[in-house]
Amino acid sequence: MASTRRPTYTSTGRSGGGGGGEGDVISASRSVPEPAPEELQKPKKPRQPGKAGTRGFGRGKRNGNKAEVQASSDAAGANVVAFPEPKGKRRKRNILTTAGILVAIVAGLLAAAIFSPVLAVHTISVSGTRLLTPAQVQAALEPLQGKPLPQVTDEEVARLLEPLVQVKSVSAQARPPSGLAVAVRERVPVALVKQGEQYQLVDVDGVQLAATADPASVSLPVIDGGAGTIGQDLFRATAAVLGALPADVLAKLSNASAQSVDAVELKLVDGQTIIWGNAGEKELKAKVLAALLKVPADPKNPVRVYDVSVPRHPVTR
Repeated sequence: MASTRRPTYTSTGRSGGGGGGEGDVISASRSVPEPAPEELQKPKKPRQPGKAGTRGFGRGKRNGNKAEVQASSDAAGANVVAFPEPKGKRRKRNILTTAGILVAIVAGLLAAAIFSPVLAVHTISVSGTRLLTPAQVQAALEPLQGKPLPQVTDEEVARLLEPLVQVKSVSAQARPPSGLAVAVRERVPVALVKQGEQYQLVDVDGVQLAATADPASVSLPVIDGGAGTIGQDLFRATAAVLGALPADVLAKLSNASAQSVDAVELKLVDGQTIIWGNAGEKELKAKVLAALLKVPADPKNPVRVYDVSVPRHPVTR
């Protein structure tokens, strides 16, 4: 590298000469810095042939910079501190993992229970039948045999029992490992309808539930003419009245008739007449009639007619 120090000039005169004249000689000199002792001791590296010294110096400088950067990165990495995971986050992860395992186990158990042949239906018990026999219900439910209990529903049982008109509603309950309990609620017959030589038991909706040739064997009133003869409106009005009566009062009736929907009349087995009127306030009328029938009879003044058409002001005569 060239020195930035300027050269100094000195003049020397010849012997015996005076001040500056033509014979003066001008010389120039510069100071060269002496190398440090450490540099003198270091051996010089030979220059590789064919390569400029400046190029090798530049590469050495770049390598030195890379080494310094790598050393800085290592020093920065050595200063990174690993903090422990928060307890709340670790607890939440453990809870989610445990919940997932439990859900998988429960799903597996449910699948095994739903499709396992171990819980297949083998026995069906029936309760609540009066018009039907348990054997009739069991025969209708035969398709359920061998089916896993968890797959049996009330809707399926009701669908299989639809052909049995006597059944109004039904419920089923599983009795593991292989039992099914079926509770039947039958329709309630309220009257007998004569059709030819037979008497049909009908409910308040006019559904024919059974038939008998002896009306005396059934404690139900007889509706004269039947639903087809007296008309649907009159039949429904009469049947609605009969459906509202208590069982003990219904057992005392002989027959029922209606001239119109507002003129329903009932006959008791002992010949007494009940003027019911229309089907309105039937629950109140039924209570009033039951109370009147419990009054002790007076042999001197026997009651022939019970008029409950106006239930808040009943009349007997």
